[in-house]
Amino acid sequence: MKLINRTVFFILWAFCLSLSSLKAIAANDVSALTGKSGTSEEFLPVEQAYKVNVIQEGNAIYLDWTIAKGYYLYKEKFKIFAQTEQSKTPFTPTFEASQSKYDPYFKKDVEIFHDATRVTLSTANLPKQFEMKLTSQGCADAGLCYAPHTRYFQIDLTQGTALETAETKIVAAEPAAAPAATQAAAAVDAPAEETYSFGVYILLAIGGGMILNLMPCVFPVLSLKALTFASTSQDGHSHSSHGWAYTFGVCLSFVVVAIAILALRQAGQGVGWGFQLQNPVFVAFVTYLFLVMGLSLSGMVHFGTSLMGVGQNLTAAEGLRGSFFTGVLAAVVASPCTGPLMAPAIGFALTQPWYVSIIIFIALGFGLALPFLALSYSPALAKMLPRPGMWMETLKQFLAFPMYLTSVWLLWVLGNQVGIDAMAALVLGGIAITFALWLLQNQPEGTVGKTLVKGSAIAALFYAGYVGYNAESFKQKSEGWEAWSAELVEKHRNEGRPVFVDFTADWCITCKANEANAINREDVSNTFKKLGYATLKGDWTNADPKITAVLSEFKRSGVPLYVVYPAGSGKAELLPQVLTKEIVIEALERNAAGKKVAAN
Repeated sequence: MKLINRTVFFILWAFCLSLSSLKAIAANDVSALTGKSGTSEEFLPVEQAYKVNVIQEGNAIYLDWTIAKGYYLYKEKFKIFAQTEQSKTPFTPTFEASQSKYDPYFKKDVEIFHDATRVTLSTANLPKQFEMKLTSQGCADAGLCYAPHTRYFQIDLTQGTALETAETKIVAAEPAAAPAATQAAAAVDAPAEETYSFGVYILLAIGGGMILNLMPCVFPVLSLKALTFASTSQDGHSHSSHGWAYTFGVCLSFVVVAIAILALRQAGQGVGWGFQLQNPVFVAFVTYLFLVMGLSLSGMVHFGTSLMGVGQNLTAAEGLRGSFFTGVLAAVVASPCTGPLMAPAIGFALTQPWYVSIIIFIALGFGLALPFLALSYSPALAKMLPRPGMWMETLKQFLAFPMYLTSVWLLWVLGNQVGIDAMAALVLGGIAITFALWLLQNQPEGTVGKTLVKGSAIAALFYAGYVGYNAESFKQKSEGWEAWSAELVEKHRNEGRPVFVDFTADWCITCKANEANAINREDVSNTFKKLGYATLKGDWTNADPKITAVLSEFKRSGVPLYVVYPAGSGKAELLPQVLTKEIVIEALERNAAGKKVAAN
């Protein structure tokens, strides 16, 4: 039983870590398992991911970009200058049509280019010879983003040449003509980016891991470790023993992360550092973990030696076991954070053989653990520590609040991934866990009562687990919906399209039930597309006088309100406030066919 208590928490964590892998692989076909799905097994060097052919013709320079599959360039990140010793003039590029993509890092829609594109630059009013400084930036669809990349080209408008150089070579305003041998336009690959020796990448990984300690995502775990460090004099182990136990926990966890990343990439999955936090299932279960730890530190839950207490016993215990699993937890919460020096080390690791990658990740974990390990060898620090006493209980309760704040942050991450419905469901799951723990702390004396209480607790925990495992299923599928306006309704009808309008609000339970059961259904969506409907959503979550006026027009005092407008000038049809998919489909077919239906 002691062996189980020492290992089960780590196994549970590894299981949550692998949920992303299992669901991703299960969603693909056999080609994903063989690594032949078309997804690159490695991230390409920047000069291979984005190739440019510079052509000078007449009064224009054309930048013909070839973008590797699975990569894209940001439109707004292009910065292009014509520079000489006397001047530096920015170009105003002309772009081809771009694609719109919501970028979670910039928190806005950005314009991007996939596959290939041409950027046109006007050379009017420029010197005949100048250096073109071209800066661009792109990302891989799998999540890796490159730093801005700058390239230099020597442009000679008289000879029609564009020669790339490895570094800037500012030219005079009117230099001598280029040699005849260089008169053909050049289309060369960019020089390789600077590389370092293996030892330098090890140092970069250690330094990047050390900087992770300054990131807010790691603070809650370090506060736990500080509490443990203050009490190590009572457990018969030296501070250095705790330091090495903590270091081993961190490094072993980073090895698990490295193996998971390498295995997924070998199976054709495009993943990188922090991929766990891209999966709502993992985010949900880590949110639960920090909630339970916070409840325990607050003294609201008192774990015993049963399986229910494994997580808290392992991370808060005063022995070496507590230090080891605190290291495990530090690795978990550090995974979404990045800092200086980490990017080149991880980028190098993901392009090397597996054993080199694992060594780099071990170095990264060692860097994360190094400050605490160093402190564990400091006698001066040990002498400065106060004697154990009641203050430690107060400190323990205070340290619960970083745990709660971390849960809120993870909840916010989940909301950004799959929406507020998933956030609300996970809050209910957290309440279910709290209720289950409360039941187990207040069991009655009788056998029947204990059985009922334990059964209820297990049911509550099962519900919480079900919600967490299916977090992604709560994502609202609202693709193709436009924001309602009276002008937009009129525009679509005049163009010959029927219109379906859903007036709703986030606080309207009936609205959400109708959306889940009748509107956001595959067969209804197919009917919208087949019949050419424009679908509009009027959001009344906050007061909107225009929507209020429409409600009054249809003699309604609140939402939901569902209106189907036939194309042209026919009368609108109101649907019932409680819908089924059959009601919706029949109304859509009726109005698309042009049958007259009187407004209710």
